[in-house]
Parts: sequence; C-alpha cells; structure tokens
Amino acid sequence: MEESHVTLHGSCASPFVYRVIWALKLKGIKYEYIEEDLSNKSSSLLEYNPVHKMVPVLVDGGKPVVESAVILQYTEETWPHQHPLLPSDPYDRAVARFWLDFGEQKIIQDKALAEEKFFGGDKIGIVDLSFGWLIHWFECMQELVGVKILGPDCLPKLYQWTMNFRQEPVIKENLPDSKKLFAHYERVRKSFTSTKNN
Repeated sequence: MEESHVTLHGSCASPFVYRVIWALKLKGIKYEYIEEDLSNKSSSLLEYNPVHKMVPVLVDGGKPVVESAVILQYTEETWPHQHPLLPSDPYDRAVARFWLDFGEQKIIQDKALAEEKFFGGDKIGIVDLSFGWLIHWFECMQELVGVKILGPDCLPKLYQWTMNFRQEPVIKENLPDSKKLFAHYERVRKSFTSTKNN
C-alpha cells in the first residue's frame, strides 16, 4: 500500500502542535512540517482550516484534519499498529478517553496518575501526549512570572510524570526551543501590558 503524503501546519509557540509532532514521531510517520506565521496566515492554512484558521492542521493525502485532540485520535485510527496510543483493553481505552476529555475541559488532577509511569501504564499514550505541553510551557511561564507551579513538593505525581515524559527519547528530541518559546511569551506579555496601559 502506497504511503500518503502527510503535512503538518504548525507554530513553534503552540503547545497543541507539539502533541501532534510527538504522536507522529512515536508512530514513525514521515511528514513535512510547515511553520505558519500566525500574524500572516498562509492561504493553505486558511483553505484547510477555514472555520478556526488556527494550527495544528494535519493534511493526509490532501485531506485536512484540525484540532489537536481530533488529530491524535485520527493518527491512532489511521496507524493503529505503530506505537498504539490507546490501550487494547476496552475499559482502559474508555478511561483514557475520559481523561482526554476531562483534560480538554478542565485541568488535569494529580490523582489520575495512580502509581503508573504514564497515564496508560508503562508507555506513552494519547493522554500523555495531550498533557505533554504542560512540561515545557509550565517551565517557561514559571520563569516568566517567577512563580513555581510544579515541583516534587507540589503535585508530586504530576511532577514525576513530567520527569518520565521528558526523558523519553522521542519527546526529548522534539521539544520546542526554550529560548524561542520564552522570547515569544515575553513579546506576548509586553504586548498585553502595553495594550492594558493604553
């Protein structure tokens, strides 16, 4: 079967884009990455996501898929045998989907991790990818505002999960550049402060 051409439209400052990057890397899916300037969106982005006009957008064989949670589920259904992101047991799959939905609507709770290394057990799954952005973006925001949010004494299970998650080779090799991310948030903060003062 011929492999279709996969393209990902993203932005280095978007935590939701990294969910998709990690999923594609874990599954070993070859793709072309297109960095979008969100202040000057490309005609392709506007064509593929005319409703929200935002990233990420995954284009598989010319067909666009939008919204990071939807894209994660699409990658799982399209390439189910390459590093499965959902457990094989129906009940465990339902639990994973519950936390995925819960996290989209509310904030992740420390108790959801129980004693497991990852949300789905010993290997990274769809729930881990959904919350993976917390690690790098929390650190950046902590540095920016000077307040420690996550640590071994505050949400210890979540903190341990972040340590486990960041040590996985695919994740470690595909994290956003800290300096660029910090510079982006600093620009956003200054712009917000300037607008507020005017």
